[in-house]
Amino acid sequence: MASTIADGKHATRGVRLTGSTFEDVCLGDARFDDVNLAGASFRNINLTGVRFDDVNLSGAEITDANLSGMKINGVLVTDLFAAYRRPE
Repeated sequence: MASTIADGKHATRGVRLTGSTFEDVCLGDARFDDVNLAGASFRNINLTGVRFDDVNLSGAEITDANLSGMKINGVLVTDLFAAYRRPE
């Protein structure tokens, strides 16, 4: 399916893109503010260097991920896993 969105910078507000498919798309340096991604699915995604602030991750599931350098509230996730796996 050919894209209906031209290359370049775009801004939109108050738009519903429910059920859309994005494949082989570069959104580097994009900004998402007040966006609902509930029920969305991400596969083979590069999130290197992204920052999430004020996000709701309840019920989120992350599998088969490279978590090196990832921090949650300033704590390295790899350290959290090491502490979790440490015998009591």
